[in-house]
Amino acid sequence: MSSSSLSRRALLSAFAATPLVTTGIGAFPATARAEAEGAGLITPNVCMIAPETTAGPYYLDPGLVRQDTREDRAGAPMTIALQVVQPDCTPIGNARVDVWHCDALGNYSGHARQGSDSTSDTSGETFLRGTQFTDATGTVRFLTIYPGWYRGRTTHVHYMIHLDSDRALTSQMFFPGALSAYLYRYAEPYSDRPAEQDTTNDRDGIARRVGKGAFAQVREMEDGYHAALVVGIGT
Repeated sequence: MSSSSLSRRALLSAFAATPLVTTGIGAFPATARAEAEGAGLITPNVCMIAPETTAGPYYLDPGLVRQDTREDRAGAPMTIALQVVQPDCTPIGNARVDVWHCDALGNYSGHARQGSDSTSDTSGETFLRGTQFTDATGTVRFLTIYPGWYRGRTTHVHYMIHLDSDRALTSQMFFPGALSAYLYRYAEPYSDRPAEQDTTNDRDGIARRVGKGAFAQVREMEDGYHAALVVGIGT
């Protein structure tokens, strides 16, 4: 093993043990961000091996290779950056990454009888779905909106990473609970909903099972929010 691989592995282990990672709050000091950047990572919030989760009932493959997934959906603008790496933090290039999530009102595109009221029909629609291929740093970026919520689940974004035709990882990324609560109470169109979010991060079974390494680092920017997550894949 090369010295660079050893140093990356040591850095990953150090990040994984920090209280900031285990709390999943999505904020890191400048020193940690600088160390991550020096190791070629987009965030210190490192998940050594991302745990598998269910794709849920709302996965579709519309074949939309695009960066901007918003279409006509209103909501707080957000950029999602996912970096796909091996366990020693070596980037994985040219991996296909699919993302999908609900809109501000809790509805997914392309399905009938869904959403919190189980009556919404978005058959034939493709909003908030997209595919990108990782670059040489193992990174993809999507332009979307901050997800809403639906009954029984906390705020999340689904992703599926295809290494080849036979190997894929399906998992979810999660978000700081305080930010979700703020947006849902004060920002339109999230605040237009008559009900309040019924499931928070600590009550969501999937979020608890995958652990705090699945929480994105979220930063507020001039043009919206930026969510970043490093996804480790065992090969």
